[in-house]
Amino acid sequence: MKEGSKFLKSKMFALLVLLLLIVVFFTIASKGTFFSLVNARNILNAIVIVALLTVGAGALMISGQIDLSTGASGTMCGILMAILLVNGWPWPVAVVVALAAGGFVGAINALLINELHFQGFIATMAMASVTQGLSYALGGAASIPVDNKVVVYMGTGRIADVVPVSIIAALLIFFVYGIMLNKTKFGRSIYLVGGNPAAASLVGIDPKRISYILFINSGVLGSLAGCLFAARLKSATTTGIVSSQFAGMTAAILGGVSFGGGSGGMFGAFVGLLILNSFSNGMTLIKISPYWQTFASGALLLFALALDFSGAKKKN
Repeated sequence: MKEGSKFLKSKMFALLVLLLLIVVFFTIASKGTFFSLVNARNILNAIVIVALLTVGAGALMISGQIDLSTGASGTMCGILMAILLVNGWPWPVAVVVALAAGGFVGAINALLINELHFQGFIATMAMASVTQGLSYALGGAASIPVDNKVVVYMGTGRIADVVPVSIIAALLIFFVYGIMLNKTKFGRSIYLVGGNPAAASLVGIDPKRISYILFINSGVLGSLAGCLFAARLKSATTTGIVSSQFAGMTAAILGGVSFGGGSGGMFGAFVGLLILNSFSNGMTLIKISPYWQTFASGALLLFALALDFSGAKKKN
């Protein structure tokens, strides 16, 4: 009984109720179109790219860090993959090089923060500008075609012509990272570093090592998102996934990942992502202007930050 009562008072229950209210409201407003298998697949399909950014951002925020460069660096990596494919490189090599480039950007972020003691916000924002500049230098104004059949299948293929491959990949990544955070020693170390770095050091955990791993991980996931986005469009552009950066952070914070570190999880981040995309999808179905959708996304971020701030004050 106590566990049930605790759950009813939890933020997760509030999020699930909010998701239910969104489903009910838009189902009525769209005259049933929202609540259909086709639209459910559309919502899941739309979360794939942002899901990868959410996982990377969520793990970092749990450790008390932030990365504002993944959207820009992921876009650059998508362009790099496309250029290598156009120049005849085998697709596995092109993809691995792109992922390695994303990991390298993450390592530079970690170096700036841990060795040169830059603020995470400043360091990663600067790297976002650097990688965005590299995107323009590499790609120019024109889009670069991606026509390799295997790569395109990763972004657009469907199992049995029904379930998109990319959806399965995104759900699997959420599951794996959820297990890692909750069931492994490394996952517990991330929470401890985020909640109390000094205590983590006293019990033999190296916060710098955790930071390097998570920043590299964030860069690789951002690169994977950029490559999948290019595969979906069958071309790489300089805009890429830059605009998805804050959506990933919003979903993580909305789902209970604390901006100050030490709390949250992948299931909550996934629910936050569903809320965000269900809301956006519903507004599109009832023909709300895209400008108001942008406004609503910003309002949701403010709401998520307010919840996070309120929760932090209660703990203190």
